Amino acid sequence: MTLFPEMTDNILGESIIGRAQNKGAVEIHSHNIRDFSEDKHRNVDDTPCGGGMGMLMAAPPIYRCWKNIVDNTNGKKRRTVYMSPQGRVLTQSIAMEYLEYDQVIILCGHYEGVDRRIVEEIVDDEISIGDYVLTGGELPACIFVDCISRMIDGVLSDPECFENESIAGGMLEYPQYTRPIDFMGRKVPDVLLSGDHEKIKKWRYKAAVELTKKNRPDLI
Repeated sequence: MTLFPEMTDNILGESIIGRAQNKGAVEIHSHNIRDFSEDKHRNVDDTPCGGGMGMLMAAPPIYRCWKNIVDNTNGKKRRTVYMSPQGRVLTQSIAMEYLEYDQVIILCGHYEGVDRRIVEEIVDDEISIGDYVLTGGELPACIFVDCISRMIDGVLSDPECFENESIAGGMLEYPQYTRPIDFMGRKVPDVLLSGDHEKIKKWRYKAAVELTKKNRPDLI
């Protein structure tokens, strides 16, 4: 649910997530909240009560948009999320929680945010992508959708594509290399060219531990 559906459609319609939609592995729809405004100018915002800078998204158009989605879809197990800097900071484990839902409805705020009453009325969870503030919830929503979608069957070619990579496996991923073997005097480690799968496996684990200790010791 957004004021800028073209923005989310463009991002989520490309690359892996776009191809996943085309083959039916995931289904993503962007709903324009303005379509549910009863104002002749399609206004969806107003000044904050009590004063203050900026405009606040009003509750009624958001509620009508949400109700239209709920009434016209068969989400056996659904959850409504508001992308907000006040929410839980997104982690891989939080993303995995959402794999159990048939439908996730995401509200994207804009301007100074949304009337708090709509959060209290329809939202089940608030999610943040980090301790900083953006101009709107569209980019965070796309990140959230991408993070969940890539773990759904049929989106990636194999579960190993996400199970053993950085963060998902509990550590940072080991360094990866491809041709040319020698790039500006920097060579691919000999063990990776040895063909000895057991040695390669041990090298990758050790390299992952070392990289994690250096860059993200908090994960150890």
